[in-house]
Amino acid sequence: MRWIAEHRADVATMLFERYRANKMSRRAFLEAMMVIGAVVGMKSRSFAADNELVVANWGGSAKEAFEKAWTDPLKSATGLKLVVDGSGPSLGKIRNMVESKYVTWDVCDSSVGGVMQLGEAGLLEEIDYQIVDKSRVRPEFAYKWGIANYLFSYVMVVNKTMFGGNAPRTWADFWNIKDFPGMRMLRGSCPGVLEAALLADGVAPEKVYPIDVDRALNKIKQIVPNTLFWKTGAQSEDLIRQGDVVAGMMWSNRANLLRIDMHDALEWPWQGAVLAPAVWMVPKGNPAGKKAAMQFINVALEPKGQIELFRLVGMSPSNPAAASMMPNELRKWDATDPDNMVGQVQLDDDWYGKNMGQVESRFLATIS
Repeated sequence: MRWIAEHRADVATMLFERYRANKMSRRAFLEAMMVIGAVVGMKSRSFAADNELVVANWGGSAKEAFEKAWTDPLKSATGLKLVVDGSGPSLGKIRNMVESKYVTWDVCDSSVGGVMQLGEAGLLEEIDYQIVDKSRVRPEFAYKWGIANYLFSYVMVVNKTMFGGNAPRTWADFWNIKDFPGMRMLRGSCPGVLEAALLADGVAPEKVYPIDVDRALNKIKQIVPNTLFWKTGAQSEDLIRQGDVVAGMMWSNRANLLRIDMHDALEWPWQGAVLAPAVWMVPKGNPAGKKAAMQFINVALEPKGQIELFRLVGMSPSNPAAASMMPNELRKWDATDPDNMVGQVQLDDDWYGKNMGQVESRFLATIS
């Protein structure tokens, strides 16, 4: 089958020539090369467009928001052109890219757990704190292989129109189906839900960690017959918007956008919310190079851009300096506003790093 190999090589050459002539995008080039099986073993750096940096996020409104918040600041600071890929930087995709040496992303929007998993597997660059200003985040949000890009909270949202003047205000109320009837929703993964269950069971916020898993799961069992479990943020919005549930757990950024759509029919208390960071990570062998990736991260930690991101999609700033710059009319909805932080539980990344795999399996068995 030598002729097949020769033809494949010729097609690969043709594709590469078209890519270099700007007649096809880098993503289209890579996808075509993968189809013909010619990409394996080639260095990802050879695919990088000049002065281009690709950030991977989870799409939807966040894709446009990232572009609006950081395209001009990045260009001004580094001369780099920002490209946002909204196809979703799952851990499996990142692992496959790095291990097969055809990395197409420079910086990825991920979680602390994901950073720990891929970092310990040797698949991520360490954050270069000579370039990235660590003082732009709180110390607990600066990690070896990642740094917080924005914050959000798991909040208990309530559709006020479903309850009149007697809406649930605490997780204990949320679990009280008798006095506050109606279907609920919770996230279909254990972070945030375990904490809510313990708070509903009377555990003080400062005593939530280390999590008593048996106690939390037993509490969750009580509400399973009256609860829908969502897998995506979009699904959580749909369940509220369509009236399938009267109250539920949501990410605060999603809740804020839905509140606007529903003309303030949606509300939530910050007391008892669970604050968590999202995190930038850099795959090893990223096309633009480690230095360029770190330069972008440093730009993205500037408070002005973070406030713009909050305006657009409700993602709260990870830089504490943004607090004093946040417009007054937006403070009520910011998970990191000092007044809203009172009574919140900060998600314990170390605990989840050590326990997530085993506990998630037990959680899924409980809700199935």
